[in-house]
Order: sequence, then structure tokens, then C-alpha cells
Amino acid sequence: MRVEPIERRRIQLKGLLQGVGFRPFVFRLATDLGLSGAVWNGPAGVTIEIEGARPNLETFLLRIKRERPVHAVIDQIDSTPLDPIGEERFEIRESDRAGVRETSVPPDLATCADCLRETLDPANRRYRYPFTNCTDCGPRFSMIELLPYDRINTTMREFPLCDDCRNEYENPSDRRFHAEPNGCPACGPHLELWEPDGSVRASHDAALLGAADALRQGKIVAVKGLGGFHLMVDARNEDAVRRLRERKEREAKPLALMFPTLESIQRACHVSELEAALLHSSEAPIVLLKKLSTSHSAIRNPQSEIALSVAPDNPYLGVLLPYTPLHHLLMSELGFPVVATSGNRSEEPICTDENDALRRLAGIADLFLIHNRPIVRPLDDSVVRVIAVRPLILRRARGYAPLSFQIDTNRSLLAVGGHLKNTVAISAGGKITLSQHLGDLENAETDRTFRQAIADLKKLYHHSPGAVLCDLHPDYRSTQFARETGLPLHPVQHHYAHVLSCMAEHRLEGALLGIAWDGSGLGLDGTLWGGEFLRIDERSFQRAAHFRTFRLPGGERAMREPRRSALGLLYEAFGDRAFEGRAALSAFNAEERRILKTMLETGLNAPLTSSAGRLFDAVASLLGLRQTSRFEGEAAMALEFASDGIVTEENYPFRISDSQSEIRNPKSAIIDWSPMIEAILGDLEQSRPIGEIAALFHNTLSEIMVSVSRRIGEEKVVLTGGCFQNKVLTERAMTRLSAEG
Repeated sequence: MRVEPIERRRIQLKGLLQGVGFRPFVFRLATDLGLSGAVWNGPAGVTIEIEGARPNLETFLLRIKRERPVHAVIDQIDSTPLDPIGEERFEIRESDRAGVRETSVPPDLATCADCLRETLDPANRRYRYPFTNCTDCGPRFSMIELLPYDRINTTMREFPLCDDCRNEYENPSDRRFHAEPNGCPACGPHLELWEPDGSVRASHDAALLGAADALRQGKIVAVKGLGGFHLMVDARNEDAVRRLRERKEREAKPLALMFPTLESIQRACHVSELEAALLHSSEAPIVLLKKLSTSHSAIRNPQSEIALSVAPDNPYLGVLLPYTPLHHLLMSELGFPVVATSGNRSEEPICTDENDALRRLAGIADLFLIHNRPIVRPLDDSVVRVIAVRPLILRRARGYAPLSFQIDTNRSLLAVGGHLKNTVAISAGGKITLSQHLGDLENAETDRTFRQAIADLKKLYHHSPGAVLCDLHPDYRSTQFARETGLPLHPVQHHYAHVLSCMAEHRLEGALLGIAWDGSGLGLDGTLWGGEFLRIDERSFQRAAHFRTFRLPGGERAMREPRRSALGLLYEAFGDRAFEGRAALSAFNAEERRILKTMLETGLNAPLTSSAGRLFDAVASLLGLRQTSRFEGEAAMALEFASDGIVTEENYPFRISDSQSEIRNPKSAIIDWSPMIEAILGDLEQSRPIGEIAALFHNTLSEIMVSVSRRIGEEKVVLTGGCFQNKVLTERAMTRLSAEG
């Protein structure tokens, strides 16, 4: 009988491998194959030293790749031969804390089925415990302070393990083997219900029951969860929802809902198989779902129990399922949907600390359901919408952040993002790590969160950037911060950055056409770009085409008032005739018309823009859908909703002509929207249904994309920017572009 020689190897793995049960998996696999050695975490990833017969070692390597834990991601495996040392067992060693920090940080994971079953089992020692977790679920990014991922480097170090939890933690056959957030009612975090003055009304399970009772009574309860606070209220109670809106100063922007079960969601919304899978996924995002209704035009199903004020004038609801044991217990107790909106005042970052919440949410929340596990960094709920039968992440936060991916550079860089919907990123060791969604940098609170997020990433990875990338706009808070660092600065044009980020996310290389449509971004010529067709090569870009520019009277104010975009558009198309008997003028009084006309004639406080977002605003105003916006994107959403469900292949006319004045590309094409606007005005005079006009408008934009793409001749086309959160536009554009090859 042949005896296989004993070999030993050192295997170094990089990727998302810490906080996902990878070391326990390796331990069990090695033990099953009769191999000896050790596995340990390190700043760069996971290291394994493994010893045994060659066939078993080869099987071990194959099974690591094939059977890895569901949340583990292996980016790189390097194997080096070593001399055998005759070890007899396999072990998990203490983490190595020296070296370059390259490992990916795991996101927070929704409660797994096993932990939920234990939480609801009266015979289990974790019955009704709101913080049950294991190696497959629970807090990760929200509690990690340093790498490598060990309990001492998390906020759970404040909770020493009891004997029972210690036995689980050290038992290789237990699913809590080396589960760093492990705890129980005897040794882990607990709940308290606070009055607005900070006094304790109840604790532990009584606190949860008290919060549920308050919600039944129509009160607003601030609930501390995984990555911050929610403001919760009974979603069926119209008066309570209106009261929340008034206190939070959120007039009309849709509010997210948490439902007890998928079945309860299906009584209110259409839910596809993919959408159901997203709701039940470990990321557990908010998913935008279409309301059930009795007709195409209905905004609300008469049988629905959801208050109209939750999402006024909107056929969609943003819904999510419970994703922590705390939420499961609370929703099980209630049995009805609740508003679960971010715990903040409008435009501020989400609250994460209970004492800060008492201050910032004073006058909003009637009660505070808090716990004593510190939250390291704010994490809003992620938002996903299914478009063209694939999930599109509209807000990357809890469950999806941080995001790390490989890139072909070893430079150490910091990217500070734009002004709205800010995120930041670092690059080092051939990898980019993207932060969670941070919000709009409109106030001091969000600016502090932005600065803390940068310090946080640098601390986690011991990152020392050699240069900073920022937006071209000099007045953005992010750009101002970049200048403050004193490091070499690399300003990047806003829409070029949009296209490059899309390319990086989808691993695209080489020449292509990037269609970047959004609200605005400073262009190379000093105007506000936003309806861009950029031809990308290996080193730079050319502005291959863009929408005809028009003025925005009032500058930033025009971005909140679609009627101003409409007037600027009409003035560009018709000159002074725009002020002669136009229906759009009825949105202004005589004094406003006089001032606006002066702005347009002189160009004073009326910047030029090529923005597709402002084009949406203008058409929404002309159609009478929105004259002023109560939140960003409201007018464009109204146009999308008006066109939804109307099937037509018809589109309006448009023109494409060559420009002779482009700085970067003298042959850049200009898309002239004026024939479309004239046709829309004609249809309005003929009383054509608004929905049909809106559908033709979307079709026209899609045909513009097809025409320009055909003209440019690049095989690859990417769509990027806020306008492509529009389901009607994106699905139509993808269909037409695909049909054209």
C-alpha cells in the first residue's frame, strides 16, 4: 500500500473573509479531512498553515473555493510550500495585528433563520432576546473599530462573555464558534425605554412591550437599531403620520415602511420573485414596490390600510422586512406595518447615540427605545429598485457597505465625492473601498459625518493617502475639505466621474460611450452640465454630445422650482415670445415675471445648463404636474408616474447638430430639444392626455440616446446618473439600445 508523503503549505487569502464565519469553516473542513495546522486573521486577510497528505491538501483547496460560507468572497489565494513540522491537530490562532491592512470589512447581516427560530422559541435561553446573532448574521460594520475582526476590536468588548456563551464561542461544532458579536440575556446588550427627558420608563422585554403599546396609541417612537435610529409610527394612522411629517419637517417625500411579514406586504403591493428575494436577503434593503390599485391611475388601493400621507401622489411604497431580532419581536408584537424612517431631522444624518438622539430628536419622538451596544458609524437602510429585471441600488448603506473591489492601481488615494448623496472612498494595495451613503453635504451635522467617515476609513486601514480626488466644483464642501488636506489635488469633472465609477463597478475597460444624465455638475466650460454623452478612452474623455443649453433663472432656486426651468427653456426656444400668453407664465405673478425676464435677458444669476434633470423639471411644469418641488426629484418622478403603463412607440421630433465652440471637442454634437417642446405645447393645446405626452417624452429621450450612440459608433454604452433611477426611462433606453445592437 502506497503511503502519501506529508506536505505543508501556507495559504494566504484576501477578500471578504473576516466576520463571515470563514475561520470556523476552515477549522471544520481541515478537521474533516484529517489535516493539521492553524488558521488566523490578519490585517491583510486570512492565513492558513495546513499539513497532511497531498491528495487531502488538494481536496482542501478545492473545497475552500467551492464550499466557502455564503457571505465570504475570495479575491486572491496564494499557496507557498513549507517544511512539515509534524503537528497533530488543527486550531484557530490569535489574530496577527502586524502588517498592511488590506482585508475587506464585512457588512451587517440580517437575522438568519436559525437565530430567529431561537428568539421565538420559549424553551431557548435566548427567547425574546433582541440581540441574538451567530457567525451567519448580526452586526459587523456597525460595530467594528479596528482590524483584524476580533471581539476586542469591536464595541462588543464591553460585554464579557458568560460561561454559556464562552462555551459556544469555543466549541467547533457550534455555529457561534468564534462569533464575535455573541451574547445572551445574561451577558449581552439590553433594551431600555426612555422618556424624552432621558428617564427610564422600562427595561429589557418590558421596554419593547412599552414601545409597542405606544405605537398602538399613535405615538412616535425613536428606535435604536443596527446602524442608527428609526422614527416609527403606526402606518395606518393618518393623524400620526401627518404629525411625524410636521415634526420631522418632511412635507411630502415618501416614508419607508416596515411590515411584519412578506404576506402583509403582498396585501399592499405587487411583489415579484426577485423583489421577494431582496426583501428576505441578508442585506434586507428597502425595496421600492408598486402599490396594488384598482386601476392604472389610482394612487391608492381603496382596500389598503396604509395612510395616504405615507407616500402622497406616489404609486410606489418603499418597504422592508424586520432584519434584527429587535425588529422581529417588535413587529410580531404589533402585527401591522409601521413607518420606519431615518431617525433624524430632514437633511441631517441619522442619529446613532441615544444621548445625541435625545437632543436632536427632541420635539419629534414621544419615546425612545434604546439599547446599550454602541454604534460605531451611521448606517441608513439601503434602498433598491428592480429595473429591467435586475436590482439597482439607489442608496448603498446597511447590508451593502462597505464595498471593496479590485482595481489596477497600487496608488494610495482618497476620493471625497460630490456634494449630494455623498460617499467617500480610499484605494490601496490594488483595491478600492467605498464608504456607506453619507447624505447631502448641506449642513454642519452632515459635514461632521463626512469628515468622520474619512477619518474612520483611514483608521480602519491605516491609510495614508498620497493624493486626493475631488469634484471640479470649487464650492462643494467635499472639495473644500480636499484643499484643506494640503495633499496633491486631482479635480475630476462630475460626469466623467459618474462614467468611470460605473465602469469600475462593472469591471469595464477600453473605449465606450458614457451617457451621464443628472441634475447638474460643473462642466469644463464653466456651465452646468447634466445631459452628457462622453466618449471615454484609456486616458481621458471627449464631450461627444450634450443637450442644448438653457438658462436657470435664480440659479439654485430654479433647481427647487420646475417652473423656473420651464421658463428658461421657453426663453431659449422662443426669446421674448416666451412671455406672450404662455400657460407656464400663470405660475408666476407680474413682479416675478418682470424679475425673471431681467435675469434671462442679462444672464444675471441665470447660469446655462445642459441638464437632463432640469429638462425633466421643465416638462413636468409645462404639463402642470409640479411647479415647485417639495423634495429632490419630485417633478421627474411625477413625469415617470404619469407615463407608467402607457404603451406607445411614438416619439417627438428632435434635432442633432454639430457645435463649433466646444473646448475639448470642436465636433461635439448638440441635441436640440426645441422641436420636442413645440410638439408638446401643440399637444397640450389639443388637450392630449398628460400621460400620453409624458410617455412620448420618455420615448423621445430614448431615441436621442439611440441616435447619438449610432452616430458615435462605440459598441459599449453605459447609463449613469440620477435620471436613470427612472424605471420607465431606463427600461425603454435599454430595450432600444439593445435592439440597435
